[in-house]
Amino acid sequence: MDNLPLHHTKWNDRLAFDVALTLEGSGETLQEVITRHNISANDIITFNADPVFLKKVEGYRNDIRDKGLTFKLKARAQAEELLTTSWLLIHDPAVSPAVKADLIKSTVKWAGLEPKNEVTADSSGGGVRITINLGNDSKDAQTIDATYTETTDAAALDYSE
Repeated sequence: MDNLPLHHTKWNDRLAFDVALTLEGSGETLQEVITRHNISANDIITFNADPVFLKKVEGYRNDIRDKGLTFKLKARAQAEELLTTSWLLIHDPAVSPAVKADLIKSTVKWAGLEPKNEVTADSSGGGVRITINLGNDSKDAQTIDATYTETTDAAALDYSE
């Protein structure tokens, strides 16, 4: 069907979803699916021998049977399909860097790959802050300002201070 790097097989999730809908009596006819996806009947026979394709179709069928054809299921199938469009836009030299950055950030977020950030707002300035309680009275609090030097050569450090 396509040769984009996101697809390592001749079928994609949308085809598996459409076949599942057909098998559950909720979608197009098989001939309509074949025509829309620009594949042949022989391709369907080949895909039917692919255990990964069969597992994907069965998963969709279970979702359709158990949960009904929900908006969320349709949106998930569409979002997976739109990743191909996102890939094309990110690699298109005519697309602005700002759009590419937004698409990359969104993809990372959708994939759940964003770093888990449990830092509070008052410590967002960076660096390290250490608090030591020296007593119950706030007058006992002390602030110590320290600087650091980052180096990769231990011999360059000056310990004479």
